[in-house]
Amino acid sequence: RNAYCGRVATISADGWPYVVPLLHVFDGEVITMHNTAAHGHFRLNVERDARACFEADEPVKVFDYGRFECDSGLAYRSAIAYGRIEIVEDEGAKIRFFDSLLAKYGTGVPGRPKNFYPRLNEVTVYALAAERITGKHCPLPPVSEQWPALDRTKTPNAKAPG
Repeated sequence: RNAYCGRVATISADGWPYVVPLLHVFDGEVITMHNTAAHGHFRLNVERDARACFEADEPVKVFDYGRFECDSGLAYRSAIAYGRIEIVEDEGAKIRFFDSLLAKYGTGVPGRPKNFYPRLNEVTVYALAAERITGKHCPLPPVSEQWPALDRTKTPNAKAPG
């Protein structure tokens, strides 16, 4: 729900994966996103094969766990949703999507008309119904468990050159 940007992957006619980053809204079951109304690579893939996956991640911080520069880790959270994606045709559903999108991403600057979408027909809204969601995370260890306070190098007997 809170991830800034996600990446949706579709399958092209020749079997190659195609990944595109998109802003999104997730309601717990459906991930909704938008793109141009043009029949580009993404839309052609969706029209040909509805199978897709959506990945979102939140990097936290790179941390050191050992005495060598390569002994570094990344604290993060990520999720991947697998499902079938469809084009949202209903104008009311498209408006509700943009209302939710701007609630998440909008700047809230006063004086700009809200709930006004003059280019609604120039975009395509997509909805991915999540059939399965997986996720993983690597929490940031406390400072007392990071190097130099604690040396957890993976190659303790290695000697740096020089």
